[in-house]
Amino acid sequence: MLGYANSIRTVDGGTHIDGVKASLTRTLNSLGKKSKVIKDKEINLSGEHVREGLTCIVSVKVPNPEFEGQTKTRLGNPEVRRMVDQSVQEYLTEYLELHPDVLDSILSKSLNAFKAAPAAKRARELVRSKSVLKSSSLPGKLADCSSTNPEESEIFIVEGDSAGGSAKQGRDRRFQAILPLRGKILNVERKDETAMYKNEEIQNLILALGLGVKGEDFKKENLRYHKIIILTDADVDGAHIRTLLLTFFFRYQRALFDEGCIYVGVPPLYKVERGKQVYYCYDDADLKKLQSSFPQNASYHIQRFKGLGEMMPAQLWETTMNPEQRLLKQLMVEDAAEANVIFSSLMGARVDVRKELIQSSANRINVEQLDI
Repeated sequence: MLGYANSIRTVDGGTHIDGVKASLTRTLNSLGKKSKVIKDKEINLSGEHVREGLTCIVSVKVPNPEFEGQTKTRLGNPEVRRMVDQSVQEYLTEYLELHPDVLDSILSKSLNAFKAAPAAKRARELVRSKSVLKSSSLPGKLADCSSTNPEESEIFIVEGDSAGGSAKQGRDRRFQAILPLRGKILNVERKDETAMYKNEEIQNLILALGLGVKGEDFKKENLRYHKIIILTDADVDGAHIRTLLLTFFFRYQRALFDEGCIYVGVPPLYKVERGKQVYYCYDDADLKKLQSSFPQNASYHIQRFKGLGEMMPAQLWETTMNPEQRLLKQLMVEDAAEANVIFSSLMGARVDVRKELIQSSANRINVEQLDI
C-alpha cells in the first residue's frame, strides 16, 4: 500500500491510508455477507485478512496539508480520512457489484487468510515455547543428585508429593534424583505440540531430563540421566499415569527406548509380617507362593500397599530403590510399527477402536482380578 499527498510519498501513512483501510474492510465484509460468500454471520474479516494479496496506491491532493512525525512523512489532516473513506466505498461497491468474479476472488483469498490465522498463531506460540525450554533453569520440584555423570545417574518419576516425599528421604542422594508429578500428565496423543509445550508438567519433564526440542536429533550425551525410572502406585491410576508417561516418551523421543534409558520400577503390593520376619510380595502369585511355604497353623499379618506414599522412606529404599534388591523392568520397542498402532488406538481420540478392543478382549479377563 503506497500513499502520496500532493505527490509527496508518505512513508509513514496517514489519514488517507487509514480511510482506505477502513473503507476496504467494511465494504468487503458487507458485500461478502450480501452475496452469501461469507455464510457465517459471526465471521468478520479483519483488515489484515482483507488486504492480503491486494495492491493499493492512494494519491490525494490537499490544499493545506499537515505533515506529522519527525521526518514529516505522515499526513495528519482529519478531513481527508472521511472523504477517502466515502469515495472508496462508493466506487469499490459499484465496481465489485458489476464484477462478481473479482469479488469472489478477493473474498476467497481473505477467507483463506482468516482460516490460516489460528494456525499461524499456534506456530508462533510453539516457537516461543521451544525457545523458553532452551533458556529455562531446572524445575523447582526436582530433587537433583550430586553426581554430574549421566551414566551413573538415575531419576525416579513419581506420582504426587506424598510419594515424592518418601522417595526424597529414602534415596541415595549421590546418584538418585526425584521428580514428583502433580496428577496425570497431558495425553500428548490427543493434543498438538503447542498444548504440549504449554503444559507445566511436560515442561518440567523435558527440562529435568535434558531432552531438548521434539524432532531434534537425539544425543544421549545431552541427557542428564541415563536411567529414567517411572515409579507409580500399583493400582489403576498408577498404571494410567505410567501409560501417559510412556506415550509422551514414545511420541516425543522414541530413541530413549532404543538406547535402553526407560525403566519401570516395581513396588511391592504386599508386606507380610510373621514374627520378626518381614517379606515383600510384588503380586498375588508371589503372595500365594509365600503363604504356601508357611506351616498351616502359622499366624502372620498381611498389609496391602495402596500407594507409595504409605511406605516409610526406609521401606521404599529397601524394596524399590536399592540397586542391590529392587526389581526394575527395562522397556524396549521390538516392533515400532505395532507399538505405533497400539499407542494410536489406546491413547488416541477415536473411541470406537478402544470399544472394539475391549469387546474382543473381554472373554480373556479374569473378573476376580479387576481392581474395582
